[in-house]
Amino acid sequence: MSQINKQIKVDAILWDFDGTLADSAAKNIAITKQILAKVAPRLTGSKLPLSLQNETDYHAANHGADHWRDLYRDFFGMNDHEVETAGPLWETYQMLDHTAVTLFDGVVDSVNQLSHLPQGICSANASANIRQVLKEHGITAAFQSVIGYEDLPHHEQKPAPDGGLKCLQEIFGQTQDKTIIYVGDHIADVMFARGLDQRLGPSNRVISVVVTHSGAQPERWSEQPDEVIASPSELTDWIKQ
Repeated sequence: MSQINKQIKVDAILWDFDGTLADSAAKNIAITKQILAKVAPRLTGSKLPLSLQNETDYHAANHGADHWRDLYRDFFGMNDHEVETAGPLWETYQMLDHTAVTLFDGVVDSVNQLSHLPQGICSANASANIRQVLKEHGITAAFQSVIGYEDLPHHEQKPAPDGGLKCLQEIFGQTQDKTIIYVGDHIADVMFARGLDQRLGPSNRVISVVVTHSGAQPERWSEQPDEVIASPSELTDWIKQ
């Protein structure tokens, strides 16, 4: 059930990338297989985890984990040492992998229709990779800030709100009396929005929106968003021009 009044006035929209703007499951699977071959070869070949054998199972695992470490440990079967070794490899392997990444249907139109508002991306994906995908789809100019994995220290990655603070700093400088929407597809995105709201202080408001087109089932989560949408196109229906 919606927790906000429709037709609201917002000052900026921040987006997650994977599963929200981009369907990057195929690329993420390919990267993870390469990382497993490096740090956990016991989980390759005939022992490859079910969650890495097809995109449907990958999406289900991704939405079933609260954090990427939980995904690696609980769904891919990696031990704690392997998880911590794998994390820093993500950016390097991501940039080396050339698996195509597509944007979900309606994303380009929605981003362009919302271009009267400042927009930014806060993601655990590599910002160089994000910018390349945006360029390929002709929407680079719509985003005033892109904050990715390599732009933050390890301890400031999502769900910590530091990426959102940095994104808003690039957009506004000082953030005062602003209403911000953060759109994601994961419970970590809801936690990110909540943390960002707390860090920004009482003069600002951060609204958590979850989009379900990559398979998110927020009704099962312990942290609930303010709004659930099936597609980013729904944002254009209730954000005041």
